[in-house]
Amino acid sequence: MKSASAEQSANSAERIENGDKDKKKKRNRPHRRSRNSSVGCVEDTRVEALDCRASGSSKAKDCSSSSKMDCSIESMRASNVAFHSVPPPRSYGSPVRFHSPEVSKQLLSKSCPDPRDCEQSPRMNGDLFQQIDGTSQRKIFSSHWSLDAVNEALEKGEAFKAVFRVNAHNRNEAYCKVDGVPTDILINGNVGQNRAVEGDTVVIKLDPLSLWPKIKGFVTENVAKPDGTNSSPGKDEPVSLLGRGEISAESPVMGQGAKNCVSRSSSTPLLDSCLCSSSEQKGNGSAVEKLCGILSSFPNKRPTGQVVAVVEKAPVRDSIVGLLDVKGWIQYKGCNGKTSKSPLFLSDEEYIQLMPADPRFPRLIVPFHVLPGSIRARLESMDPTLEAELVAAQIMDWGEGSPFPLAHITHMFGRGSEMEPQLSAILYQNSVCDAEFSPASLASLPRAPWEVPGEEIQRRKDLRDLCVFTIDPSTASDLDDALSVQSLPGGFFRVGVHIADVSYFVLPDTALDTEAQFRSTSVYMLRRKVPMLPPLLSENVGSLSPGADRLAFSIFWDLNREGDVTDRWIGRTVIRSCCKLSYDHAQDIIDGKNDVAANGWPALHGPFQWSDVIRSVRQLYEISTTLRQKRFRNGALQLENSKPGFLFDKHGVPYDFLLYCRKPSNLLVEEFMLLANMTAAEVISRAYPDSALLRRHPEPNMRKLKEFEGFCSKHGMELDVSSSGQFQESLEKLTENLKDDSVFVDILNNYAIKPMQFASYFCTGNMDVAEWGHYALAAPLYTHFTSPLRRYPDIVVHRAVAAALEAGELLLKQKSVGQVRSCFTGIRFDKNAAESMEGKEALSFAGLKHGVPSTEVVSDIAAHCNERKFAARKVKDACDKLYTWCVLKKKEVFPCKARVMNLGSRFMTIYISKLGIERRIYYDQIEGLSAEWLEATSSLIIDKLYSKRGGGRGYFKPLKEVAYLVSPCDLCVAKCSAMSVDETVPEDEVAPAVFPLTVQLFSTIPVVLHAVGGDDGPLDIGARLYMTSYYK
Repeated sequence: MKSASAEQSANSAERIENGDKDKKKKRNRPHRRSRNSSVGCVEDTRVEALDCRASGSSKAKDCSSSSKMDCSIESMRASNVAFHSVPPPRSYGSPVRFHSPEVSKQLLSKSCPDPRDCEQSPRMNGDLFQQIDGTSQRKIFSSHWSLDAVNEALEKGEAFKAVFRVNAHNRNEAYCKVDGVPTDILINGNVGQNRAVEGDTVVIKLDPLSLWPKIKGFVTENVAKPDGTNSSPGKDEPVSLLGRGEISAESPVMGQGAKNCVSRSSSTPLLDSCLCSSSEQKGNGSAVEKLCGILSSFPNKRPTGQVVAVVEKAPVRDSIVGLLDVKGWIQYKGCNGKTSKSPLFLSDEEYIQLMPADPRFPRLIVPFHVLPGSIRARLESMDPTLEAELVAAQIMDWGEGSPFPLAHITHMFGRGSEMEPQLSAILYQNSVCDAEFSPASLASLPRAPWEVPGEEIQRRKDLRDLCVFTIDPSTASDLDDALSVQSLPGGFFRVGVHIADVSYFVLPDTALDTEAQFRSTSVYMLRRKVPMLPPLLSENVGSLSPGADRLAFSIFWDLNREGDVTDRWIGRTVIRSCCKLSYDHAQDIIDGKNDVAANGWPALHGPFQWSDVIRSVRQLYEISTTLRQKRFRNGALQLENSKPGFLFDKHGVPYDFLLYCRKPSNLLVEEFMLLANMTAAEVISRAYPDSALLRRHPEPNMRKLKEFEGFCSKHGMELDVSSSGQFQESLEKLTENLKDDSVFVDILNNYAIKPMQFASYFCTGNMDVAEWGHYALAAPLYTHFTSPLRRYPDIVVHRAVAAALEAGELLLKQKSVGQVRSCFTGIRFDKNAAESMEGKEALSFAGLKHGVPSTEVVSDIAAHCNERKFAARKVKDACDKLYTWCVLKKKEVFPCKARVMNLGSRFMTIYISKLGIERRIYYDQIEGLSAEWLEATSSLIIDKLYSKRGGGRGYFKPLKEVAYLVSPCDLCVAKCSAMSVDETVPEDEVAPAVFPLTVQLFSTIPVVLHAVGGDDGPLDIGARLYMTSYYK
């Protein structure tokens, strides 16, 4: 299953203070919290294949017309069929709905201070309330450009349209990836971001070249001082393995962008000549080429810009989840909720803050006059438990005079420390509909038990006498692929992949098709699934269950011993699976463990013996190994990243971690699914070159890739990133050289993933052939064909393949040719037949019959499916983090080993290989702790202070926030107690370190992880040093 670490962290902040004295004091009072890393996700060969099978990217769709200024779920529909049959998303918890009222701009003017004095605070307090009152009205942000100005600037190439992405470590940094430009555009500071939020489609204008900063290498120089600090050179610039995504928490959130904020008319002569002032300028495409030329001329420069318009608002604006700052409001009111007995009177002119759980979003202001009655009543009674309630809000307005947007509450889920409310919130904020399927959708399905109609068997190839079986996770219920293999004379093999024929049940433009299109993908949460199709179809009549006759789409390849395809056949079939193998069963066969009774193998159906199944699995494994080796010789790239598994109790609550590793049996299935997907892509792109739904994986972000290459070079590791094949070969050599350090290999693989971009669906009619390829697979054509029970694009592809099949049959009948192979789906494509008048008519007729969409509709389907797939990935990542949090909450502390990946005078970034996550530990300004940074050796010495600091100004955090101290006596007692029970010491036992602790880059140190937040803040995973000392 696809894995990617979730970007979950909080932004650093400073309190808002008035007066010179307070401002000076504020500079000595930085507040921080640990953050995890921004780990990219690549759909490499493993991901693509597991995507085809696992039980569990996208950019927001650009407006088709620049006149679209808002976007909703309805505007993202993937066909011309209205979604009338789709029920509204289920209400979670105790929802409260109301209509958005007119927003009072007077309220904003009274309640919003200058953004240059404000920051996103990781903790909830009442300071902002005191500063907001009485603040004079002022204009903070520039006005968004008009629609005419946007169109004119885009046409002239003076501006660019892109999706707005925010750095989860530091909301002050955002990025916009312009199509065709190898480097993303940095949008620095809230002023420059100009009220855009994560996921918006925005129009940006580049800053003058003179304002572009230099790109920091993977390993930064110690002589460089980061912006926004007043420390001596080198003190705050950590020795780093991380790229630009790792931003210091002390960077100011507000006002930073003012330095880089330039007016629309300002530019340098260089940019004028390159982008804007040429009389030969012809549209945005030419501007992209010129911008690429500038980046090539100045490779050490990082382009920056500013948002000038929001042309498409992200749907997530309507579902921001967080906690209300009730305690801060009570503190501001000067009341004590525990002692006060009389209820408060709430004025409609007042408001309360909402702190989003996702650090990429700004805090929200919720006016009292739009509060649901239940929340208002609890506020009036000063109920402090209200702060523990997880709520969702919708942004109503964000004016030019307010640093924060106005919002209103739409849902209440329950306590933030409980798993079910958190799961409901995760689904809601990602717009995942888990409502029951509509009656109209269910009406088109056959009743169970169902049997294949006799006339349908006559129209298909009957394969019920063939030894076919499935290999899936042991808990899988939606079985949509099966395998078979036959030995042929001359050492050849005929391998068959059989995919559930879901398009037989889901007909175009029906209520079921509409709802499947809307959901787009099944969403998996380990112990729970939100299906794309009704269970009657996905787990019963459509699933390739053993011992039952089922409809399938089959692809057969004749392969020689070198893995070359010498012939193929594609068609609709009837199959009967003889057994359902799990990956463990298949692995036992590969390992030679053939004792059926001892291994608890499943029931066997039909006239087959276990010897038939065992022989087939071993032959398939040998063939898959040959195909895999050949694929990597041709330039494929495989990037593995770590992820934890979980053990659940009978109530579905996780209680421990489980090491997950892929087995050769996984790779066996993966290889044939990849081959089937590539074959389907070849068929449909040739038959319908203007309306085929394919999947592409663009080349990596070259800036990040060069940074990674530079890091490896500095540390004596050779890395060639000239192509995916050379990249793979280099990583294999590094893995071999570092075979004794598996943790570091794991780290390198995780950081190799970061430059990779997301794979995405696209319509062939909207993109040049040169851009169709899949980088990680080194494949010119790729699509999704093998998982139609859980992915809507696969159903679209099935229809196109079916149309190509029928068109080939029609053409053969017209020409009265005695061939038995289709000219459109066989290994030899007849281009002349496809381009002939008869061929075009046959393809057009078959396309209409099977519902092959037009170019425009396929484009809409691709955009919607990309958005839904990205949402499903975020759900899975959020669930993984939630389950990790639950396990740590149960354990209280979790000792483990960590590798230091980023080191400086103020914080270190550590990588915990057991969980595949990164965290930060801050150690400056800690009471009872000294941290001495040795710049000459890039080393850090952490020692315990046995006396309190004398004098000085500034706030010092308690030692327990950065170190978990245990007494040697307590350790001895605990060890003796454990040995008296087991007499053995666990091999993975983690021993605490002692003071003084010397740390260098790549050092292994002991840490303890613990759960953060829940009822009192967003969920997070904290990390502390694991130390032993007689003095606590």
